[in-house]
Amino acid sequence: MHSTKLTIKKIFENIRKLAELEGQGTVDRKTQLIAELLTSAKPIESKYIVKTILGEMRIGVGEGAMRDAIAWAFFGNKIGIKYTKEGNNIEVEDREVYNKYLDAVQSAYDVTNEFAEVAKAAKSRGLDGLENIGMRVSIPIQVMLALKVDTIEEAFETVGKPAAIEFKYDGFRIQGHKDEKGNIKLFTRRLEDVTKQFPDVVEFIKKNVKGKSFIIDSEAVGYDKKTRKYLPFQSISQRIKRKYDIDKMAHDFPVELNVFDVIFYEGRSMINEEFEKRRKLLEKIIKQEPKKILLSKSKIVSEKKDVEKFFKEAVNAGNEGLMFKSLNSPYKPGARVGYMIKFKHMMETLDLVVVGAEWGEGKRAKWLSSYTIACLDENGKFVEVGKASTGLKEKEEEGLSFMGMTKLLKPLIISEKGKEVKVKPKIVIEVGYDEIQKSPTYESGFALRFPRVIELRDDKGPDEASTLDYVKRLYAGQKKS
Repeated sequence: MHSTKLTIKKIFENIRKLAELEGQGTVDRKTQLIAELLTSAKPIESKYIVKTILGEMRIGVGEGAMRDAIAWAFFGNKIGIKYTKEGNNIEVEDREVYNKYLDAVQSAYDVTNEFAEVAKAAKSRGLDGLENIGMRVSIPIQVMLALKVDTIEEAFETVGKPAAIEFKYDGFRIQGHKDEKGNIKLFTRRLEDVTKQFPDVVEFIKKNVKGKSFIIDSEAVGYDKKTRKYLPFQSISQRIKRKYDIDKMAHDFPVELNVFDVIFYEGRSMINEEFEKRRKLLEKIIKQEPKKILLSKSKIVSEKKDVEKFFKEAVNAGNEGLMFKSLNSPYKPGARVGYMIKFKHMMETLDLVVVGAEWGEGKRAKWLSSYTIACLDENGKFVEVGKASTGLKEKEEEGLSFMGMTKLLKPLIISEKGKEVKVKPKIVIEVGYDEIQKSPTYESGFALRFPRVIELRDDKGPDEASTLDYVKRLYAGQKKS
């Protein structure tokens, strides 16, 4: 391939084209664009081009550092920053004033998702510019996040009484945007644009939500076409990254959109309005259509017995639990505050290491389909707490599968006896269960009742597994409840 002098403009153009290419021959064309850059690059340039394309750039600057840098750059004299003699640290004269400016920068970023815009506003219009920076339809904002509690009493204590309680759906967050031209865009919790992957959801919003422009917050939940019952997130997760056969995927893995908040409506931000007012607006603008688009199922309660009844209804419908919401709270983008609480009322999951497995029977004979799982004792030794064989999929495309686990475990086999194998303790999985029981069968002294694999924890090493001490505490806690 012909080598030419590499310019920033050329790199930018080629990387931008990578994201825009679609259809037949896409892979070959993308390969060509990358090769074009690499053949013209010096070794050090190649390193950073590859890291950029793979999304692996690590320069040690996170959102917090960017926020602080903007505050220091444009408000340093107002917040009383002084550098120490060494020059490596700063001193702050008035911490309250300092935090006020940091919060203003953070709030501006939460509604714009663009530090460049925040810096421009801070430089040109100061604090007033940050406080009046507006969110824009089609630009995703940071969604409000929920705190977690273990008891109904704690939930009420946090959000107050009365409170709104809603079904907690086991789907994925969808932020739906509609601009004044009628264009609709969909974004995930991580602000990824998934508009093309969900043409069905685009139609639901177009036909069933009144308004020229708005931003709504919702949860897309998969359901079984035959039973009409909700399905766990894994059943539809494959749609998020899908680029081909999208219409077929929408037909095979349908979703229902459950709308629970409105962030922006008809040119006006709603984030400072009380939740109760935002909910009433939703009730006016959403035309509900089962298995297409609905308002999240909600109820205002003050008594524990009403929560318990609603919780059972939520779980029986296939949901995870409940959300508690403060009636007079604003919408706080990007933060976990006491305005929204999630309550699952279930045993904590455990991160356990696979130390053994067993070959299956029948159509599962070619897979390791039952896994011996262990926690860490006080001496760093892996002690078994049970065997898990449910929760995985038959097909790889549906999520974590028996075949996928077999591929991971097979190279780790250290001994075999009949159908049973021992493996190096390397693979960590998240495990759910119904109860922890005392048991003489396992070296730990405990056994999990009805353990099930929830997901692969490839972000954790075996030394980060749940400890035996933690298992003991959970066992003691369940006896008290």
